[in-house]
Amino acid sequence: MGDISKEIQSKFSSERVKALINVMYTANWINNHLNTRFKPFGISPQQYNILRILRGAGGPMPTQTVKERMIDRAPNATRLMDKLCAKGLMERKPCATDRRVVHVEITKAGLALLDEIGSDPNTHLLKNLSQAEAKQLSALLDKIR
Repeated sequence: MGDISKEIQSKFSSERVKALINVMYTANWINNHLNTRFKPFGISPQQYNILRILRGAGGPMPTQTVKERMIDRAPNATRLMDKLCAKGLMERKPCATDRRVVHVEITKAGLALLDEIGSDPNTHLLKNLSQAEAKQLSALLDKIR
């Protein structure tokens, strides 16, 4: 098993500081793995998240709802959706009842890409945790927030 103190060759003033640095270091490690995982498919982890949200919706949904459901609520969600539209993985549709609202929907090509990527491409990152440990980690992260 890794030890953050050895990984970054540092000592910490308290266990809380060590835990915070460890969370930040691990988040960066996960992001690097995800970027590498999705690069061959020509999408980013954030774009993958948008496609999964749209697949789960089962039909058109407002862009604002997509933004609210994203894991990484970056202000560039519109740009990410523009790129997905340009690749033919999703499409925009005007709302019939409100001209100010734009709906988005995953395309057949987007669904095919998700099928190609697989259902749970990221679970291997937690392979060293038991189900009980994963549940405990999730509870602790919830407690931090």
